[in-house]
Amino acid sequence: MRKVFNFYLFLLLANFITVRSLNPTLDDDVLGLIVFKADLQDPDGKLASWNEDDDSPCKWAGVKCNPRSNRVSDLVLDGFGLSGKMGRGLMQLKFLSKLSLAKNNLTGNIGLNLAQLTNLRVIDLSENSLSGTIPDKFFEQCGSLRSISLANNKFSGRIPDSLASCSGLGVLNFSSNQFSGLLPSGTWSLNGLRTLDVSDNLLEGEIPKDIGGLFNLREIKLRKNQFTGLVPNEIGACALLRSIDFSENSFSGSLPSTLQTLSLCNELNFHSNLFTGEVTEWIGEMGSLERVDFSKNLFTGAVPNAIGNIRSLKVLNISGNGFSGSLPASMVNCENIEVLDVSKNSLTGFLPSWVFQLGHQSVDFSGNKLTGSIDGALSSSIDISHQNLHVLDISHNELVGGIPSDIGKFSSLQLLNVSKNSLTGGIPETVGKLKALAVLDLSENQLNGSLPSDIGGATSLKDLILSRNSFSGNIPTSIGACSSLASLILSRNDLSGQIPVEMAKLADLEYVDLSFNKLTGALPKPLANLVHLVSFNVSHNQLQGELPGGAFFNTISPSSVSGNPTLCGAAVNKSCPAVLPKPIVLNPNSSGSDPDSIPTNLGHKKILLSVSALIAIGAAAVIVIGIIFITVLNLRVRSTMSRSAAAVPLSGGDFSSSHTTDTNSGKLVMFSGEPDFSTGAHALLNKDCELGRGGFGAVYRTVLGDGRSVAIKKLTVSSLVKSQEDFEREVKKLGKIHHPNLVALEGYYWTPSLQLLIYEYVSGGNLYKHLHDGEDEDGNRSSLTWNERLTIIIGIAKSLAHLHKLNIIHYNLKSSNVLIDGLGEPKVADFGLARLLPMLDRYVLSSKIQSALGYMAPEFACKTVKITDKCDVYGFGVLLLEIVTGRMPVEYMEDDVVILCDMVRGALEEGRVDECVDERLQGKFPAEEAIPVMKLGLICTSQVPSNRPDMAEVINILGLIKCPSESQEESG
Repeated sequence: MRKVFNFYLFLLLANFITVRSLNPTLDDDVLGLIVFKADLQDPDGKLASWNEDDDSPCKWAGVKCNPRSNRVSDLVLDGFGLSGKMGRGLMQLKFLSKLSLAKNNLTGNIGLNLAQLTNLRVIDLSENSLSGTIPDKFFEQCGSLRSISLANNKFSGRIPDSLASCSGLGVLNFSSNQFSGLLPSGTWSLNGLRTLDVSDNLLEGEIPKDIGGLFNLREIKLRKNQFTGLVPNEIGACALLRSIDFSENSFSGSLPSTLQTLSLCNELNFHSNLFTGEVTEWIGEMGSLERVDFSKNLFTGAVPNAIGNIRSLKVLNISGNGFSGSLPASMVNCENIEVLDVSKNSLTGFLPSWVFQLGHQSVDFSGNKLTGSIDGALSSSIDISHQNLHVLDISHNELVGGIPSDIGKFSSLQLLNVSKNSLTGGIPETVGKLKALAVLDLSENQLNGSLPSDIGGATSLKDLILSRNSFSGNIPTSIGACSSLASLILSRNDLSGQIPVEMAKLADLEYVDLSFNKLTGALPKPLANLVHLVSFNVSHNQLQGELPGGAFFNTISPSSVSGNPTLCGAAVNKSCPAVLPKPIVLNPNSSGSDPDSIPTNLGHKKILLSVSALIAIGAAAVIVIGIIFITVLNLRVRSTMSRSAAAVPLSGGDFSSSHTTDTNSGKLVMFSGEPDFSTGAHALLNKDCELGRGGFGAVYRTVLGDGRSVAIKKLTVSSLVKSQEDFEREVKKLGKIHHPNLVALEGYYWTPSLQLLIYEYVSGGNLYKHLHDGEDEDGNRSSLTWNERLTIIIGIAKSLAHLHKLNIIHYNLKSSNVLIDGLGEPKVADFGLARLLPMLDRYVLSSKIQSALGYMAPEFACKTVKITDKCDVYGFGVLLLEIVTGRMPVEYMEDDVVILCDMVRGALEEGRVDECVDERLQGKFPAEEAIPVMKLGLICTSQVPSNRPDMAEVINILGLIKCPSESQEESG
């Protein structure tokens, strides 16, 4: 296929060479762009207007021509979604002035010496995936270059010394790569530079005094590197500087006072370095400053009074230093300030009242030595502060007094943290008026009284932290109105009464700590429905009764419930008091002589023994029950083998029309037609009829009385399955899902110890066997044609899109769960089975259900990342690559482990497509379909869930990839 493609390209070039002899100037550009396009993939069809039959490219998308010469001057393809490599076709564009390929998916290195294009003034290759080193001679002929951006790629190695040849360079942006070593010394002689941005690399060394020669410099960003040494005094000679960002390096020493000469500078960012000494009055001369960040250094002394001269100041962050004394009163003149962060210093004095008069958005005084009360500062606040303040953190100080009721006026407040002070009194009811409040932390004070009944008014609350105070009374039931609550920390108070059942409404709850209180009563059973719980600590209270069953509470730590003497359950290693057994249900059709007889009439009534009768026979039953049970099982197995017309026991439960959930009878429901297992139920005891096993259980083929085959899945997660009511509700929902590419659920069987799911039987076997195990009638390994594989891929995509539309995540997508029917269509099995579990615990999903190595999305390993339908997209991507390559997702070699995604990605980048596609398809597949399909698989397996498309988008992409012509159909 590659030879055919190369031959076609040869003919194309030959055709252009012929045309060039007639019009040598015009067609160089057409030829160059067509050759450039040949190295690209264009999934969105943005380059559809690029037609090799056109005489001129000037009307093509992204192309601009000089109106005088009619030659290409600008090539701007930003955000076109292109992938592939930068081909040599660009070198044909001799009059190109601007090349911008930003925000695409280009890969490979930058081997082209673009600087040889003598008219090129702008190069922008930012936000791609280009890698490798920059050739040493790349910039040797760059006299015309004015702007170059390689930002947000994967370039590495040293920045070449030839950069000094770019004497006219005004913008240099190499940020967010992996460049290392020293900046070329010639960089500091590029006196035309206006912007120098090399942030977020691995560069090192010191800033030389030569920086003073960059007298045109407006912006210098060295953030997040490994630079050391002093900031030279010569920086003051860069009089036009407006932005300086030296943050996250290892600069040391004092800041040079020459900075005061930079009267136009509006941003100083020296965050996270090793600067020492004092910030003196010189800073007041920088009257244009808007943003100042000196945080996380070793500055000492007082905050200079002259800072009040900077009326333009909007952001001041001096946190994490050793500043002392009080903030200067002159700061009341900084009327434009929005963000003030002076946390983690040694500031003293009262909380300044001007803080609440200037309309700040964020105020952080935490971790200082402030004294006095909050009342005084708030009492002088004006209306504008009520509207603007979003964050107020005055925690970890020495403040006293109470929380003023005026706090309710701050209607935009999102975070209020006054923890670790010595505040007294109660929580004002006005807190309930803070509709935007997301975090309320009043912990480690001396607050008392009851929790406000209006707390439910703070409907946006996510974190409520009131621990280590002296609150008393009940937990208000209005807490149930805080529907976004994720953390509820009320430990070490004097709370009493019962835990309100309304807490079960808080569906997003993750962390609950009610320990060391005086709570009584039983834990509400509905708490078991909180599926996001990570920690639930109620230790050292006076709780009683049984722990809620299921979900999180099945695995709760004993330490989280200790110190409650009358609490019972497995977690506290204390059994709960026994309850009377349910009445025994007898089969009215049983004669008592045949242990194998099972009712066939669905309408008969049940006969219940009385409680007194149960007591009378109880002792005898205990003695003989074991013998009877073993005897009955033996008789049933023998009678099953000899009489196919009789129904038989199914691993502890019988098929029965009864709706009871007693362990001696089961409930059978078929969604359509009458249940008839008279000729096939014995298959569950016959190993020969087993079709396979998976994370949920074993599957058996069974023949119904009417001769129809079904597949029965015997669930092996009984200990994790929901109650009968929840189980039946979820199964009935799954039974209503119908799609041509989904295996239909036809019914179910329930007992407390056994659950069966009854599916349609699909005769063609599973995809795994077709790809890896199967053999044809001649003993040769079976093979799927390219079109058969593409049909399977599209069918799987449609089935997942249908499930996701119904808000169902499959969780367990793999080749063994894709069945092939007699027409070659795929049918996805095991969908929605995770819904049968009481909670979607990641450990259970990964170890019990998602048992196939290699298909699991990386977010399963990270508790902080939400599991969404994008984990199915990841599994689909792996499955797609498995179908195309015929290889396993993970293969173990003698001294290596091969990850399929990595193998395909590397092969595509190096142009080894033939090595990717299944060897059984060699010469029998269209490259124009196979390559985009594999690239789609790689996109679906992105490590970042948000970068993966949804399944509806996948279907659209597959529709664009699939060629409409059937001429390439292979017979296999």
